[in-house]
Amino acid sequence: MRRFKRTIEKNGLLTELRAREFYEKPTAERKRKKAAAVKRHYKRIRGQMLPKKLY
Repeated sequence: MRRFKRTIEKNGLLTELRAREFYEKPTAERKRKKAAAVKRHYKRIRGQMLPKKLY
């Protein structure tokens, strides 16, 4: 059972199944992907910034 779960996770079948469970309009999909890209971008920038001075 563990091997099955690991294989499913590795192949990304579960995430694809959840994504295809309901129809998503193309504009909604683009909006969701754009929001995720912006979030990734800000997360990357936040990791590169210098730490705040504590004095």
